[in-house]
Amino acid sequence: MGAEAKALPLGVGEPAILDGAIVIGAGAAGLAAAHALARAGVTVQILERERRLAESWHRRHDNLHLNTHRDLSSLPGVSYPAGTPAFPHRSAVIRHLNDFAETHRLPIVFDVKVDEIEFRGAHWLLRTSAGLKAARHVVIATGRDRQPFIPAWKGMEDFSGSVIHSAEFGKASDYAGKKVLVVGAGNSGFDALNHLSRVDTGQMWLAARNGPSLLPKRIGKIAVHRVSPLMASLPTGLADAVMAATQRLVFGDLTKYGLPPAPAGGASRLGSDYTAIAADDGAVDAIKAGRIIVVPQLREFRREGVVLDDGQTVEPDIVIAATGYRTGLETMLGRLGVLDAKGVPLFNGAANDPNLPGLWFTGMRPSIRGCFANARIQGMAIAGKIAGQKRQT
Repeated sequence: MGAEAKALPLGVGEPAILDGAIVIGAGAAGLAAAHALARAGVTVQILERERRLAESWHRRHDNLHLNTHRDLSSLPGVSYPAGTPAFPHRSAVIRHLNDFAETHRLPIVFDVKVDEIEFRGAHWLLRTSAGLKAARHVVIATGRDRQPFIPAWKGMEDFSGSVIHSAEFGKASDYAGKKVLVVGAGNSGFDALNHLSRVDTGQMWLAARNGPSLLPKRIGKIAVHRVSPLMASLPTGLADAVMAATQRLVFGDLTKYGLPPAPAGGASRLGSDYTAIAADDGAVDAIKAGRIIVVPQLREFRREGVVLDDGQTVEPDIVIAATGYRTGLETMLGRLGVLDAKGVPLFNGAANDPNLPGLWFTGMRPSIRGCFANARIQGMAIAGKIAGQKRQT
């Protein structure tokens, strides 16, 4: 792990080449990839733009818990402490990531921002806030939810209420007595509504363009996520059918309450438009009770209210934009042609572009298994590919 990097001479003023991999990002995906690379005998360095681990988790709202089960949400060689809830609180996740990095003595360099990477034929050159760096391989693990995204809705700047992204949800108790409009019926939208359903708010609305692929957090005492490895092993069409049947059996026909049908199956959407499966933990009961009214998509803001696509106006005190995230990779990678129109990498995990050898991505897709289990799988796959290539040279 602590082996010296093999340095190859370059031109005057250019850095020595790390004969291994630089991992950009020290979240779960980056840590798992670095650990797998080290175990495979690949020299590795991790560059993290923040000054501490798990900064994104520190910034998330106080009510945040994983939707994935504790037993399927750990990184290799480190377990959650006894007494950790089945769905760990963000504080437990922060501790877990730090425990993992310390246990495996991962070589993380903090407070280093990577501005741009450039392919030099046999290696990659990184322009960073700490100067130039070079390596045979670069693993991008900066996360698919790096930058909260709010659409530029017409009239939003004149709205007399508050508009926040779901990442800034805060404490559920802050919404007591408030009228709330949640925009987006995906995983983040239902997460906010699950918390709000336990608070004595004013009227709540859910503006839904598409219906969700929605599963309960538990059926009886069984955590539904415990069966995710089995679901992930099924053909996509069969997994779609199982999820749709489960949703219908548990919740009934949600279109009766105004939710649009999902445009495709839950497993299919993971790969097509990268939409995560939503988890219900009280929101559906609130919808059925009329505490949450499902309404059409938001059209525009007025000073005192929000105009919807059907022309009706609602007057929330707070609008929560559960409108997703962006990777923010355009500046770093924009000239390489490896991003789609929304900035999502075109390949992920063990896949790569033969014209850009040594460039890898991990953690850039949602997964039935969840981000931690997927981080382990993708990290091992990338490490296997890189180690295999080193053996052939």
